[in-house]
Amino acid sequence: MSLLFYAQLIGLTAGTLVYLFLIALILGHRRPRLLERLLFFVMLSLFLIYAGALLEMNALIQYVSPPDATRFFYDGLQALGAFLLLPLIWHTHYAYGRQVRKSPTGVFSRPFVVMFYLVALLELGMGLSLLWGGAPDFRRLVTLQFFLQGGRGLLPVVALLDAVFELRDWRKATDSVERRMFQCLFVVSCLLASLLTLLRILGPASASRTEVILTLVILAGVLPGIVLAYFFLRHNLLEYGAQRNLVYALSATFLASLYLALVRRVGTWLEPVLPPEATASFLLFVLIFLFEPLERVIGPILHRRMRERMSRVQRLSVELQQESRHGSVGQLVMEAEKRVREEFGLAAVRLSVPRDTALAALESPGGLGHVAQIRLMKDGQEVGLLEAASTGSYLTGETTAALEFLAEQLPGMLDLARLIEEKLRLERELAERERMASLGQMAANVSHNLRNPLSSMKTVLQVQLENPELPLDVRRDCSLVVNEIDRMSAKLTQLLRYAKPSTNGQRVAAVALANQTAVLFRHDAEQRNVRLEFERPTSEIFALASEDGLSEVLSNLIVNALEAQPEGGRVRVSLSRNDGRLEIVVDDDGPGISKELRAKIFQPYFTTKATGTGLGLSIVARRIDEMGGTMACESPLRNGMGTRFRLRLPLAEGEGA
Repeated sequence: MSLLFYAQLIGLTAGTLVYLFLIALILGHRRPRLLERLLFFVMLSLFLIYAGALLEMNALIQYVSPPDATRFFYDGLQALGAFLLLPLIWHTHYAYGRQVRKSPTGVFSRPFVVMFYLVALLELGMGLSLLWGGAPDFRRLVTLQFFLQGGRGLLPVVALLDAVFELRDWRKATDSVERRMFQCLFVVSCLLASLLTLLRILGPASASRTEVILTLVILAGVLPGIVLAYFFLRHNLLEYGAQRNLVYALSATFLASLYLALVRRVGTWLEPVLPPEATASFLLFVLIFLFEPLERVIGPILHRRMRERMSRVQRLSVELQQESRHGSVGQLVMEAEKRVREEFGLAAVRLSVPRDTALAALESPGGLGHVAQIRLMKDGQEVGLLEAASTGSYLTGETTAALEFLAEQLPGMLDLARLIEEKLRLERELAERERMASLGQMAANVSHNLRNPLSSMKTVLQVQLENPELPLDVRRDCSLVVNEIDRMSAKLTQLLRYAKPSTNGQRVAAVALANQTAVLFRHDAEQRNVRLEFERPTSEIFALASEDGLSEVLSNLIVNALEAQPEGGRVRVSLSRNDGRLEIVVDDDGPGISKELRAKIFQPYFTTKATGTGLGLSIVARRIDEMGGTMACESPLRNGMGTRFRLRLPLAEGEGA
C-alpha cells in the first residue's frame, strides 16, 4: 500500500476523532437552544462522512473486494451525511442569524430551509426504497450505487454554498473573534470547494492525480473541525470553553482510544513474529515509563492554566472591590452576578443578600446543567448565598474553587458597600439639613422684609376701598391689587412651611383631623362642581405624627386633587389600618400623571400649573419623611385617567393592627 493510502487513513482517522470530539463537546454542553442542536447534527453529518470513508479504507485492508452489504453500508453512511449536510448548514446559518445577530434575511429565510430539508428527505426516501425494495436485481443495484455515489457528488456544492454563507457572516459579524472564525472557515470552504470540484473534473481518468487530490480533500476536510474546536476552546465561543473538565475528560478518552488502536495495529503487524497478546502486554507496560515524561509536559501546562484562572479571579475580585466603593449594595450585587456569569461562562448566577428562604432554588436552563450553592459566611454566621448554574456539564473543580474564593471575599465587599452607602446617606442628610436651615433663614428674612410692606400696602388699599366716592375703575384695580397681595402672602406662608420642620411624636386623632380638613374644603369643591367624598372609618385611628404636619399634608393633597378635576369629577379620601400602620388614600378622576412627570412632582419648585409655586407636593413628601412614613403615587388608575396618593404612617402606641 502506498504512502498516499496511509496518509488518507490517518486523515480519515483524525477527521472521525475531531468531529466525534465536537459531538461529545456539544452533547456535554447540553444547552437547550436550536443553534446548538443544529451544530450537533452538522458535526454528526461530517462524522458520518468520515466514519463511512474510514470504514471503506479498513474494509479494503481487510478484504480485497468488500462484500456488497459492507460496501452499501459505508457508501450509505457517506451519502446520508452528504445529503443532510446541505440543509443542516443552511439551517445553522439561519439559526445563527436569528439567535446571535437577530437578523435572518434573504436566502436564509425559513421557506428555503424547509425546501432543502424536503429535497434531502425525498432523496433519502428514494435511496431507502431502493435498498429495501424487495429482492435485489442488477438494475436496482446499479440505481442504488448511482444514488450512493450521487450523495458524495453533492459535496462540492455543499462546500461552495458554505463558502458563500461564511463570507456573508464574515462581512456581517461585529465581534472581532467571530470575524476571524468566519474568515478562517471561508478560506477552508473555498479550498475544499476547489479541491472537490477538481476531483470531480479529473475523475478516474488520471488515477495518480486523483489520489493526490483525494488525500488533500481528506486532510482539508478536517480543518473546519479544527477551526471550530480552536475557537470554541480558546475564545470560549458559545461558552464551550468553560467546560474544562469535559475537555480534559474527552482528550484523555481519545488519547486512550488512539493508543489502544495503535496497540491493536502494531499487534497485527508483528503477528508473524510475536503473538498479539505479547505485543499488547509490552506496549501497555511501556505506559508506566511514559507517566513521568507526560507529567513533566502536562504539569507546567496545568499549572499555567491554574495560574491564569486565579489571576483572572483576582482581577475580578479587584474590580468588584472597586465597585463596592461606589456605595450601592444593589448595584454591587447586580455587577457581581453579571461579571461572575461572564467570567466563568455560566448559564445563570444569583447572589442573595441576605438569603431568602422563601425564594425557589436556582435552576439551570432546561434542567440540564449543574447548580452549585455556596454560602457567604461572616464570623461563623451565614450572611448570604451565591448560586451558580452551568449550561450543561458539571462545574469544574477549578471553577468551584474560584467561586468559593469569591464567596470568601464578597461579605467584606458588601460590608464596605453598606458602610459607604450609609456614610453617603448621612452626608446627604446633613447637607439637606444645612440647606434647609439656610433656606429657613432666608425664608424668614424674606418674610420679615416683605410682609410688613405688603401689610401696609394692603391697609392703604382697604382704606381707599372704603371711600364711597372712589371711581369704579380705580376700585376694581385696588381690589385686584389686594387679591394679589393676599396671594403673595399665601406663597410666603407656604415657603416658610416648607423650610420649617414639623414637630413629630404626637398622638394625633387622624380620622377627626381628616374629617375637619375635608369639611374645610367642601365649599371649594362645590364651587368647582366636584364631589369631595370622605370615607370615615367606624372608629378613631391614632397616629404617631405631627398634627400641623398631617393637616398640611391632607390640605395640599386635597387642593391638588380639586384643581386637577374636570367639572363633575370626584375626589375621595379614606383612612384605614393596614399591616400595623395608618394608611391614607387620596384619589381622583383627573387626567392622571405621566411616568416622566411622576419622577419630578416631588421636586421643589416643579409645577405644571401656570400660577403654582411647585412646593405643595414637596411639602407633602418632606412632612411624610419627617413623620417616618412612606408615600407612593399611582397613575393612571382606569382608562388612562385618575391619580392615587397612598400614605403610610406609624400608629400611636396602643393602636392595634
